[in-house]
Amino acid sequence: MSGKSLKGQGIVLFHNSSSAMRSEAVLKKAGMKVRLVPTPRDLSSDCGVSLSFPWELKEEVVSLLEKARVATQGVFEAPE
Repeated sequence: MSGKSLKGQGIVLFHNSSSAMRSEAVLKKAGMKVRLVPTPRDLSSDCGVSLSFPWELKEEVVSLLEKARVATQGVFEAPE
């Protein structure tokens, strides 16, 4: 991992890296603090790239990604 703790973060999993990059663009355009991170080993994914965001913003993240029709594998609270 990048060495930064993911405590208090949410993780969005994707089927492919293009969806991960698209979600980052959608959420950053909406003014959210997000970043692409390696998928935590505790979570299963087809893609090695995930998106982290402040967990308290989960509902807004899910809503924005649904409106933008970005396919995800799920949204999870980051393992500690």
